[in-house]
Amino acid sequence: MKWKKIGDILILDNKFDVQSNMNLDEIANKHNVKTIMKVDHIYGTKREPVIKLLYGTETETINKENNCLFKLDLKKVMWSKGNNNERIRIARLVEDNETIIDMFAGIGYFSIPIGVHSNAKQIYSMEINPNSFYYLNENIKLNKIKNITPLLGDCKGLTPNYKADRIIMGYVKTTHHYLKIAVDSLNKGGIIHYHETVPEKLMDVRPINRIREASENRDVEFLKLNTVKKYSPGVFHVVCDARIN
Repeated sequence: MKWKKIGDILILDNKFDVQSNMNLDEIANKHNVKTIMKVDHIYGTKREPVIKLLYGTETETINKENNCLFKLDLKKVMWSKGNNNERIRIARLVEDNETIIDMFAGIGYFSIPIGVHSNAKQIYSMEINPNSFYYLNENIKLNKIKNITPLLGDCKGLTPNYKADRIIMGYVKTTHHYLKIAVDSLNKGGIIHYHETVPEKLMDVRPINRIREASENRDVEFLKLNTVKKYSPGVFHVVCDARIN
């Protein structure tokens, strides 16, 4: 059985066939969870899940990852367990006194680890989904972080109001449409972490070329291409790190 445990909720793989004779009580007891569910799909720019409850009724939980606490309602917001290494990787790259823009903050997937594990000066966390924004605020309080400024709204309109030493673009599919806005708000010598879903044969060229195109006359230094996970057959979720002077 393919599954992932988030807090005290078990999410079964959407392809897993739940048989009528399966004892869900036993599964819940075995994994020490209060709820068993499936996520049918995630839709829209607000990344909202469509779920099916199989056992239990409660969908709010607290998940601990990398010494950070994340409160969330899995009926309302998404959680990608496969991104946990990337979340802590970025937090460890942040240098003292940096100003950060997290353009697609969600419930604080990147902002919270940065707040917990680094000495950033300021983190501007932008989120368009009111449900995610609610839990972003909850998680700031839960982790007792003082240097995060949560901002509700579309990062297209919010980002130009700020300047940063590091910008995180933790979104996929249409992220390239936001690149020019991100680059324009990046201080000279700043670093961008650009997420993209890309066919394997284009991994080494398309992400960095898109950053260079958005950067126009500024010099771009390629730092690293990090593979987060396989997204679909022949397509990978990658993060391109680049310094822009």
